[in-house]
Amino acid sequence: MKKEYLSFVILLITTFGFSQRYKVLKGSLESLKGISEYNITFDYSAVEVHGYESEGAFLKEKMDKRKNKEGKAEEFKKEWFESRTTKYEPNFINYFNERFTNNEIELVNNSESKYTMNLKTTWIYPGYFSEDAKISVVINVFETANPKNIIAKIKFNRVRGIDKEQFNINLSNRIANAYEKVAKNLAMQLKRFL
Repeated sequence: MKKEYLSFVILLITTFGFSQRYKVLKGSLESLKGISEYNITFDYSAVEVHGYESEGAFLKEKMDKRKNKEGKAEEFKKEWFESRTTKYEPNFINYFNERFTNNEIELVNNSESKYTMNLKTTWIYPGYFSEDAKISVVINVFETANPKNIIAKIKFNRVRGIDKEQFNINLSNRIANAYEKVAKNLAMQLKRFL
């Protein structure tokens, strides 16, 4: 009986650990208690695309595949970059803010906010049709006036997008779903300290 109970506890702890898929790299989530507003910023300066040497190599391959279809190559590249501000960022912000129905915590675009939350995307797996996208991000929370004073640094690793439809053929929509899932996971963790 003791052996079965111990096995169950180990399985539960292991499952919980893997399901969280985040790691606090600096500071603590507890130190964010009491902060009700964050200026939100995004950083894509060092994005790796799964299976490619660089983001540039990914774009080159995808554009080369479309070069014989008039305007499609440039259209792909344009959408790749525009989706950051038209889909990923608003989806992340809206999904996060909707988790706090009483505005206990809010992400805003206001450089006057006392604290800033910077979401740096480090890795993207775009997914394919019936396979969800995944992203890895590092979130830094710091005093807006003193960016070197990092209060918390959290990494969410290979977060799978939220399933919304069985076959999602639009690449940017799949990736946007992964940003929503990061927002959901972050909100869940912060709610523990409200």
